[in-house]
Amino acid sequence: MDTTAVFEAERQAMVQGQLRRRGIRSERVLEAMAGVPRHEFVPLAQLPAAYADRALPIGRQETISQPYIVAVMTEAVAIRPGDQVLEIGTGAGYQAAILAYLGARVYTMERNPELAEEARRRLARLGYSGVEVITGDGSQGYAAAAPYDAILVTAASPSVPQALLDQLADGGRLVIPVGGRHEQRLELIVKAGDRIIRSSLEACQFVPLVGKEGWPEGRPGWME
Repeated sequence: MDTTAVFEAERQAMVQGQLRRRGIRSERVLEAMAGVPRHEFVPLAQLPAAYADRALPIGRQETISQPYIVAVMTEAVAIRPGDQVLEIGTGAGYQAAILAYLGARVYTMERNPELAEEARRRLARLGYSGVEVITGDGSQGYAAAAPYDAILVTAASPSVPQALLDQLADGGRLVIPVGGRHEQRLELIVKAGDRIIRSSLEACQFVPLVGKEGWPEGRPGWME
């Protein structure tokens, strides 16, 4: 059996059935989701479910997000070619690959050094050269490359970290899951001069954002 053809068919079915049908309208986002091979970012044991409509475990109490949620977050921040983008929560590197496909210069932060190194090697092997993987406390952002046109946080925070707001460019977009232990809502935040404009997107459940402006170390992990 030609597994490449099988995965390609599953990826197209994911785009049409899970994304377009559920309201994702950006053709650029749909193209990116069709172009990035999600099966390259999941553990071997999860390959049969690589294009399923759910998050999948990748080890170390972390997940690769549900494709629909990846698309919602990506569409919300309206990536333009050349945008400077910060992602918090690298995981396997899938969201970073989507952002790079859209032409962004991506800085992605992962607190687990082993996951960070695995993602760094995977992204390099797959040719996503516009991504820099940084190990550190994502709740503090990455001031060295700020300001950012967009920030995506792929872990749940009890509130919006001030450090991330400070690192947004004027006109910058931030999408982040905010809430309690069992359920959060995706929030879209736009910085417009001195104003912060907030809107609510989707109910969701993510693993925790652990760090100085997130949840304390040692809190149990949650599955998205």
